Amino acid sequence: MNLQLKLDSLLTEIKHSGKRPSLMLHVCCAPCASYVLEYLSPYFALTLLWYNPNILPEGEHSLRFDALRYLLEQTNLQNETKLVHEPYEPEIFHKAAYELKHEPEGGQRCEICFRLRLERTAKLAEQHGVDYFATTLSVGPLKNASLIHKITCELSEKYGVSTLPCDFKKRGGYARSVELSREMGIYRQDYCGCGY
Repeated sequence: MNLQLKLDSLLTEIKHSGKRPSLMLHVCCAPCASYVLEYLSPYFALTLLWYNPNILPEGEHSLRFDALRYLLEQTNLQNETKLVHEPYEPEIFHKAAYELKHEPEGGQRCEICFRLRLERTAKLAEQHGVDYFATTLSVGPLKNASLIHKITCELSEKYGVSTLPCDFKKRGGYARSVELSREMGIYRQDYCGCGY
């Protein structure tokens, strides 16, 4: 399945509808968000969800959230954008991932981490009556967009909220995120956040 072509089709449909659907967008970090916000803000009323219990240590978690706030201050988005900051809960990630602490990056531990954050996103999207949910995670060149899409489809069925078919690294998305981060002086981390 070509996720980018499916997203192109959906965005064309939204553009021609004249409506502005709502999107709950899980944000993994400011650099990834920079491109995704530029790309999606013309189409959606955005609620950005900061929920990343996987990021260790706490100082790194705070640094990344501050970078996101800085990005939002520096960016002129076309439509309404809200920011929801969920509590920092590293114990939840630790409990879910500890048994897989020796897995390499990209293995089962990553799937658990994706699911943990995406489930919170889908659940909050349902509670707030949001039309769609998605994540910025697929901008990262090491992130498996097909796996992320599979998880969001499962959660879409569970919570009754539509998901965006997306692989944001396509069409130069990752390169654009690097460019935007450099232009704005946004902190770029050198690891996913996982303490393992």
